[in-house]
Amino acid sequence: GAGGQHINKTSSAVRLIHKPTGIVTACQTQRSQVQNKDFAMKMLMSKLVQIKEQEHLDKISDIKGEQLKIEWGSQIRSYVFMPYTLAKDHRTGFESGNINAVMDGDIDGFINAYLKAKSLGEI
Repeated sequence: GAGGQHINKTSSAVRLIHKPTGIVTACQTQRSQVQNKDFAMKMLMSKLVQIKEQEHLDKISDIKGEQLKIEWGSQIRSYVFMPYTLAKDHRTGFESGNINAVMDGDIDGFINAYLKAKSLGEI
């Protein structure tokens, strides 16, 4: 049939290069050059979207930092209400005996101790 003879007469392969990233896609599976170009463009777009998603995930993970498990012994602060009152930051060692003030929002001492330890590289 005509299909067997036609296969050697059509040069329909397409290769697309995305210059900013250097990504190359090629297609020669379809019969016409227009179909191959459309298919190669779809492949190129999917690769670019995949790269953008990975960059976005990397940016988010940089912002989040290392996530620790929430379990016993991994807490940052502890609060004791009875029999004595104490709020302690385990990272910096800062303690406040006035737990009611801490619960009311007086946490400047904790913030200053954290910033000092962070600037000294202790945290």
